[in-house]
Amino acid sequence: MHTKSLTTVVEQLAELFTQTKQQLTVAESCTGGWVAKVLTDLAGSSVWFERGFVTYSNRSKHEMLGVAESTLKTYGAVSQETVEEMALGALQNSHADFSVSISGIAGPGGGSADKPVGLVWFAWAHKTEIDEQVIASEQKNFNGDRDAIRQQAVVYALSELLNLISK
Repeated sequence: MHTKSLTTVVEQLAELFTQTKQQLTVAESCTGGWVAKVLTDLAGSSVWFERGFVTYSNRSKHEMLGVAESTLKTYGAVSQETVEEMALGALQNSHADFSVSISGIAGPGGGSADKPVGLVWFAWAHKTEIDEQVIASEQKNFNGDRDAIRQQAVVYALSELLNLISK
């Protein structure tokens, strides 16, 4: 996806959130705040973008988002369990209605046979009147260098959010 289409996705998200008077929060690890940057590039985003958490270390995932230390120890930072707890923690520690979380291995090092460079986990959650719930989580494998992997993760996270909330 090119920058123009990423801009289009952000504009469509802005329109949806503004119309519904809802807000978004993000919890990022491997993307290091890139999602929040892309969202806030759009003037007026403070109406619908509530906050972003850049939780690169396991300690920050635990302290800022409430990811259980046992989850991090058992499954690792790059796992379905961790991104789901990140997404829910972002909702619980913000005033937003929706959250997106991302954790992955952007490289060039840090990969393993089980978790290769390019593996990225995503979760999307929504706050309902009853409680918070994960609406989806998914892993993707991206190719390229560190920058390319991170950019693909940003595009995928927001495009899939738009798909999920447009249904």
